[in-house]
Amino acid sequence: MLSMPLSRPMPIIGAGAHELRFRERSGSYRVAYALLMKGSVVLLHAFKKTTEATSRRDIELARARLKEIKK
Repeated sequence: MLSMPLSRPMPIIGAGAHELRFRERSGSYRVAYALLMKGSVVLLHAFKKTTEATSRRDIELARARLKEIKK
Protein backbone atom coordinates (compact mmCIF):
# COMPACT_ATOMS: atom_id res chain seq x y z
CA MET A 1 0.00 0.00 0.00
CA LEU A 2 1.49 3.31 -1.10
CA SER A 3 0.61 6.57 0.60
CA MET A 4 1.76 10.19 0.79
CA PRO A 5 4.19 11.48 -0.22
CA LEU A 6 4.68 8.73 -2.84
CA SER A 7 1.08 8.27 -3.91
CA ARG A 8 -2.24 9.99 -3.40
CA PRO A 9 -5.83 9.40 -4.52
CA MET A 10 -6.98 11.29 -7.64
CA PRO A 11 -10.79 11.35 -7.42
CA ILE A 12 -10.84 14.00 -10.17
CA ILE A 13 -9.82 11.20 -12.57
CA GLY A 14 -12.29 8.66 -11.21
CA ALA A 15 -12.99 6.07 -8.54
CA GLY A 16 -9.93 4.02 -7.70
CA ALA A 17 -7.52 6.41 -9.46
CA HIS A 18 -4.26 7.42 -7.81
CA GLU A 19 -1.16 9.38 -8.70
CA LEU A 20 2.35 8.01 -8.13
CA ARG A 21 4.78 10.86 -7.49
CA PHE A 22 8.52 10.80 -7.91
CA ARG A 23 11.34 13.22 -8.49
CA GLU A 24 14.80 12.96 -10.00
CA ARG A 25 17.45 15.37 -11.20
CA SER A 26 15.70 16.07 -14.50
CA GLY A 27 12.37 16.98 -12.83
CA SER A 28 9.18 15.71 -11.21
CA TYR A 29 7.16 12.93 -12.77
CA ARG A 30 3.70 11.50 -12.23
CA VAL A 31 2.04 8.22 -13.14
CA ALA A 32 -1.75 8.06 -13.00
CA TYR A 33 -2.95 4.55 -12.21
CA ALA A 34 -6.12 2.81 -11.15
CA LEU A 35 -6.71 0.02 -8.67
CA LEU A 36 -9.39 -2.19 -10.14
CA MET A 37 -11.22 -5.24 -8.84
CA LYS A 38 -9.34 -8.50 -8.32
CA GLY A 39 -6.20 -6.65 -7.30
CA SER A 40 -5.26 -5.43 -10.76
CA VAL A 41 -3.43 -2.17 -11.36
CA VAL A 42 -3.75 -0.27 -14.64
CA LEU A 43 -1.35 2.49 -15.67
CA LEU A 44 -3.40 5.27 -17.23
CA HIS A 45 -0.90 8.00 -18.06
CA ALA A 46 2.68 9.06 -17.24
CA PHE A 47 4.03 12.57 -17.64
CA LYS A 48 6.64 15.06 -16.52
CA LYS A 49 5.35 17.86 -14.31
CA THR A 50 6.09 21.27 -15.79
CA THR A 51 3.77 23.32 -13.57
CA GLU A 52 2.60 23.06 -9.98
CA ALA A 53 -0.93 22.02 -10.96
CA THR A 54 -1.65 18.93 -13.06
CA SER A 55 -2.72 20.09 -16.50
CA ARG A 56 -6.32 19.65 -17.62
CA ARG A 57 -5.04 17.72 -20.67
CA ASP A 58 -3.28 15.12 -18.46
CA ILE A 59 -6.34 14.74 -16.23
CA GLU A 60 -8.71 14.35 -19.19
CA LEU A 61 -6.45 11.80 -20.89
CA ALA A 62 -6.25 9.66 -17.74
CA ARG A 63 -10.01 10.01 -17.20
CA ALA A 64 -10.77 8.90 -20.78
CA ARG A 65 -8.46 5.89 -20.48
CA LEU A 66 -10.04 4.83 -17.18
CA LYS A 67 -13.50 5.13 -18.70
CA GLU A 68 -12.42 2.98 -21.67
CA ILE A 69 -10.96 0.29 -19.40
CA LYS A 70 -14.11 0.11 -17.27
CA LYS A 71 -16.33 -0.56 -20.32
